[in-house]
Amino acid sequence: MKILWFFLAADAPAPLILPDSVQKANLAQTVQKLMNLDYHEVLSGLISQSVWIVLKILLALAIYFVGRWIVRRIVRLLDIAFEKRKVDTSLRSFLRNTIRVVFTLILVMIVVQTLGVNVTSLIALFSAATLAIGMALSGTAQNFAGGVMILLMKPYRIGDYISAQGQSGTVREIKLFSTVITTVDNQTIYIPNNAIATAIIDNYSTAELRRVDWSVGISYGDDVDTARRVLLDLLAGDERVLKDPAPVVYVSALADSSVNLTLRAWTKNSDYWDVFFEYNEKIYKTLPEEGLSFPFPQLDVHMKQN
Repeated sequence: MKILWFFLAADAPAPLILPDSVQKANLAQTVQKLMNLDYHEVLSGLISQSVWIVLKILLALAIYFVGRWIVRRIVRLLDIAFEKRKVDTSLRSFLRNTIRVVFTLILVMIVVQTLGVNVTSLIALFSAATLAIGMALSGTAQNFAGGVMILLMKPYRIGDYISAQGQSGTVREIKLFSTVITTVDNQTIYIPNNAIATAIIDNYSTAELRRVDWSVGISYGDDVDTARRVLLDLLAGDERVLKDPAPVVYVSALADSSVNLTLRAWTKNSDYWDVFFEYNEKIYKTLPEEGLSFPFPQLDVHMKQN
């Protein structure tokens, strides 16, 4: 066994240990190099590199701020061109946002290249990141596509009063990914373009004229002809109510507690709400003066005694 261990130990590689003289020689050479080093040259090189880095940063900042001014100027010139050519307001807003985003990305790439970063590698990295983010945020891409569909199909424009996704208001802006509407009580609501593009949209602003409907209940026993005459006389002297088509009154239902009349009149879209609310009050005040009453819901109970 001792003989076998001797041969195995002889075959194992021995650790590399430099003689003390060699180690001292290397240390002396290192010290000599440090002593012979031109510190003035080293310091000058560091200062030169620092100045160059600072200059690149300042140049990049200058390019960024000047580029931002140029982007704003380009967007402004495009607005003027769109206005002269009478481009649709909704399309103008969408194109303005898209152009601003594209030119801002180009500006960022120029600034990064000025700082000395390899733009090719950055673009490859950005493309991979965009693919990953696009898969994770597929809904955002759908919202962008929805915005394009809205601009192409034009179910509504900026300034239209619409009702969609349970919200009603005036369209204020069509962005890349959402539509901004303002409600009558001045709330701002953002609706994703994908949701609104595939939803049922009520656009109240497309037609010049709108029909106003009132439902009026009178008591059983009241004269229907008198009620019809009173309602039509109320509208007769109002210039906002169109004469053609003329207002009409129908008996729409014989309800449990009342005879329901429907009054219909046509007016301009801009006058719709004023006419509707004003004549709600006039009907309530005028009909009782003519001997007509508004019945309350009632229930007849018959008691049978055994």
